[in-house]
Amino acid sequence: MDIKQLRFFLEVCKELSFSRASEKLHISQPALSKTIHQLEEEIGLRLLDRSTRHLFVTKEGEIIRQHARKVLRSAEDLWQEAEEIKLHKKGSFTFGLPPVIGSSFFPEIIAGFRRSYPEAGIHIVEEGAKIMEQSLLEGNIDVGVAILPVDDEQFEVRQIIDRKILAVTSVNHPLAGRKSIQMRDLKHESFLMFQQGFSLYDRVFESCIQAGFEPDILYESSQWDFLFESAVAGLGFALLPETVVHKADTRNVSVLAVDDDLLHWRLALIWRRQSYQTQAAQAWIAFVEEAFKQ
Repeated sequence: MDIKQLRFFLEVCKELSFSRASEKLHISQPALSKTIHQLEEEIGLRLLDRSTRHLFVTKEGEIIRQHARKVLRSAEDLWQEAEEIKLHKKGSFTFGLPPVIGSSFFPEIIAGFRRSYPEAGIHIVEEGAKIMEQSLLEGNIDVGVAILPVDDEQFEVRQIIDRKILAVTSVNHPLAGRKSIQMRDLKHESFLMFQQGFSLYDRVFESCIQAGFEPDILYESSQWDFLFESAVAGLGFALLPETVVHKADTRNVSVLAVDDDLLHWRLALIWRRQSYQTQAAQAWIAFVEEAFKQ
């Protein structure tokens, strides 16, 4: 069994046609058929069902298909690392950064990293934390920032921040005089929420459910400053990270602590377990961890 056989097998599975797969692979159809037959003989399993008009992947073939994908991903990681060693280059990486988190912490860190590692290429992609997890698993992003918890069986996790989530509302609201509230106090209030796909949406929604009600969501936004100003205007309650609130002008707004264990903003660097990270990405992870320690 070799990498070429697995690559050819995956292409046939994708196309469900030897003719289309041979065109994509730029080889003859008989050569492709022979390669797949050799793979089946070596493994001792029937991977493709050719007995009907349409080609099918057998149940055994589906299992081998999953393993073949993993093997090819590992092979790609190997070749990429070998190429970097040969060229003596620092490499580049894609960093996923949720918009709310980016404006709060990372401009100075990114600037410091570029000064320290001028040869490193960093490409920044803005995505909500939940969407980012899927992008990491699909290989579209190398390293990202997530709001914990995440599945640590799929991701390597390095926690960097632990902050509270605060409730923001108009100074004229009846609850404005309090220092803290509980989620059940907001049962009949309007909520100004981050959009679905943001981890904070899930966190606030779950907290409301555990308090015995479903939140009355006036509207959703991806912009924390819009949510903040809407709360100031008396449109409802915005639940925002402590760091974001402290960046804003709080003279004309009521900021309340929320007594709820769910409403913490724990941030971490995450990346897919056993994925290859360029020298630049490894340097970035170490640089960010050190920056937050300081």
